[in-house]
Amino acid sequence: MRTIVLLHNIRSAHNVGSIFRTADAAGVEKIVLSGYTPRPTDRFGRRQKDIAKTALGAEWNVAWEYAKTPQEFLKKFKADGWTIVGVEQDARAEDYRATLPAKRVFVFGNEVRGISPALRAACDRIIEIPMRGKKESLNVAVTAGVILFSAQQCCYDA
Repeated sequence: MRTIVLLHNIRSAHNVGSIFRTADAAGVEKIVLSGYTPRPTDRFGRRQKDIAKTALGAEWNVAWEYAKTPQEFLKKFKADGWTIVGVEQDARAEDYRATLPAKRVFVFGNEVRGISPALRAACDRIIEIPMRGKKESLNVAVTAGVILFSAQQCCYDA
């Protein structure tokens, strides 16, 4: 099983740091940051303190790269046989416990707006976590934890 995470237009550095820490624990091989998602280092190579605060060093354990737009990244990985799996509430969304390919890129979007319709269209599949309470969604970092660990332990095609 191989997993890559794409974070597009995540605004909170704390969420990004938390996802780095979870990704490290879940064995994610790479995180791709796109749009205005904060990066672990600034343009001068200095540590981004708010990411470091929640990542606790995991930002150095998980490979990462920046792509201005996610489309260039997704085209490259689709061509290499990866399945693009958006994590979003959508009419075509499957339960997050569905059987997934062993080589997948999970796409997580903005904390308020989620994944844009254009980015959803680029996904091969969409999964969602059913909400049983009054709130319609979970925090993106919490969602990433649920998805990354359930994907390890649930079902995937060999």
